[in-house]
Amino acid sequence: MMGQHAFGTATASPSKGRMFLYEVTGMRQNQETDKNGYPIRQSGSTFIKVPYSRMNQEMQRITRMGGEIVSIKPLTGE
Repeated sequence: MMGQHAFGTATASPSKGRMFLYEVTGMRQNQETDKNGYPIRQSGSTFIKVPYSRMNQEMQRITRMGGEIVSIKPLTGE
């Protein structure tokens, strides 16, 4: 069957359920962080657990809050 593909089948995505740990520095309290309902420390690192599906949105949010991502590490089930 030439030209036919099996895309869109109900197979599990390898990225589904994957989590990553962002290490962020430079977070500061501003109008965006006031929405969180808790204060942000200005010194040290903050660690944020992020699902694979939200990585891009979380990077944008961190940038808006004045943070800088120092490292991104995958979390494993081990």
